[in-house]
Amino acid sequence: MDSHTRALIAAVTFVAITGKKAGGLHDHTARRDWRIAAERKDDRIQGFDGDRAAKFGGTLPEIYDEGDKSFISFEIEGAKVQGYDRGSQCAFSANVSDGLVQVYDSSAGAWFAYDVQDPDSAQSYHRGSRQGG
Repeated sequence: MDSHTRALIAAVTFVAITGKKAGGLHDHTARRDWRIAAERKDDRIQGFDGDRAAKFGGTLPEIYDEGDKSFISFEIEGAKVQGYDRGSQCAFSANVSDGLVQVYDSSAGAWFAYDVQDPDSAQSYHRGSRQGG
């Protein structure tokens, strides 16, 4: 799975579970920031990946990534998500805890952690974050 897809999954997971907006992400594994914004209204997700200049969104459980021209499915249960990225033909799981999103990419066989930026402040939602944003 591409790193930008994992970041998109982290953003969608966060907004789908918390109902809060995402104004960007810090990828701890890659040690970089992603310019990905997303929000949820009822069962609809809408977002924009500024790094790829690509929109994404749709009605849960399916999200369409216009950049990759593929669908990603999300099954939400509490604070956890199971899903499948049709573009990479890869399963994933994700969870949210205190503003930190962890995504397990089955193709990489590894977990990836993301702090989510609050778009209305200069801080991450994650309480343990030392990143300002």
